[in-house]
Amino acid sequence: METRRMSNGARSNQVTPTNVVFQVSTPTTSPIPPNFVTTRPAPASNFTANAAKTLFIIHLLLFTILVIFLSVHGSLHRKHAFHPADWYLPLLASVATSYLSSLFFVSFSIRRPSLSLKTCIRLSPLLTCGVAVLLLCGGTGSSLGFSVIFLAMAVAQALYACWITPRLPHAYEILSIAVANTRVPVAALSYISLSLLVGSIYAILWMLGAGGVVEDKRSQFGPLYMIALLLSLSWTMHVIKYTVHIAIASLAHAQLILGDNGSAGPAFRQAMTWAFGDVCLGAAVAPVVGATRGAARAMDVLAGGSDEFLFSCTSCFSGVADQMVGRGNRWGLVHVAAYGKSFGTASRDVWEMFIKQGMGRLLDYDLTGSFCFMWGTAGGSVAALTAGPWVLLVNQQYFIATTVYAFLSGYFMTRVAMAWPQACVAAFHVVFAEDPLNQQLGSCIHERLRELGREDQTQTNL
Repeated sequence: METRRMSNGARSNQVTPTNVVFQVSTPTTSPIPPNFVTTRPAPASNFTANAAKTLFIIHLLLFTILVIFLSVHGSLHRKHAFHPADWYLPLLASVATSYLSSLFFVSFSIRRPSLSLKTCIRLSPLLTCGVAVLLLCGGTGSSLGFSVIFLAMAVAQALYACWITPRLPHAYEILSIAVANTRVPVAALSYISLSLLVGSIYAILWMLGAGGVVEDKRSQFGPLYMIALLLSLSWTMHVIKYTVHIAIASLAHAQLILGDNGSAGPAFRQAMTWAFGDVCLGAAVAPVVGATRGAARAMDVLAGGSDEFLFSCTSCFSGVADQMVGRGNRWGLVHVAAYGKSFGTASRDVWEMFIKQGMGRLLDYDLTGSFCFMWGTAGGSVAALTAGPWVLLVNQQYFIATTVYAFLSGYFMTRVAMAWPQACVAAFHVVFAEDPLNQQLGSCIHERLRELGREDQTQTNL
């Protein structure tokens, strides 16, 4: 059983998670101990998380073996002149650029959250369009195809930025208040730097494997190798991201509930030890659930009130998405961090609280995920614009692969860094669901819920 101590300002009507005992302490001048999570449920009670952790470790071993095999096999079976310097140096430069730009983006977002949000919705489409123009310079059919993809991404982001304009004032307010009120220690930036360093090392190893595939273009298993490498890249980077997410969420939740300005070190150690199984599970499940939920919301917008057969399955798909998000979501990671729950239990409990407080539409309108995604595409574009022109000048045969791979590594590394503000907002919403009367939260969520209620009433009257 876990024990937490409530600060002098904590209220007696606060929602108390299961299996947690709150002991109200008398006023004292000594600070609340930062390690408010003291124990973790026995591993036997969370088989799924342990299985996910084991699979992830096995996956890393297989990834290492695959990289070594592809590197050696590519060197022994070259079918054309491969120039390692022309391949690896631009990619290494893109990784270094991604590391620095990620630190800049997260520092900017923490210090000036409102300005950061305004900047990313303007900068990301421009940088993505720049990558599209760069790919067009390749002069081949493949480069034209990828150029069209990136141009479509840029146009979609620009149209999305116009569509969300009415929701931006609330997004500015909630992001600014969440980051300011959670007061995560600045020392957390050093741990994020270490997380990015781990991501950089993994990205370099990943590029070694990708280079082996490029060396042996005639291998019939080349596409399968690349699919395996891409899946490994996605899962590993999401694991690093959610490790940061859980650590920051624990600090933010403690600050909002207990008034505890805790230490970053214990939070990150807990995320990498007893919570790591849930991190691995969440990294595999939450992105899929988020993508499904986003697709369902997009279908709802496109369908509108239409009764056409083309949109007849929209409500069914939305129902499936709602069921999925109730069983695995990124908000549940806050309770994993704060109360030591399993990922599935935490996701279900948090989502039930959201529904009870009538926060469904509020979360649908939350722009934090879009904000982090657009910074991710901006970071990926910066990396692509670092490696692409270099390769275009020295060896054009690697141009498309190098540009795309640099974009992917830059995108994922930026998302790792942007887990900080995303975790702060997630903890802010969860604490509101636990106790809407918490004075540290202010009135922004209450006001937004009233606005959404009036909009629903207006639509009903129409």
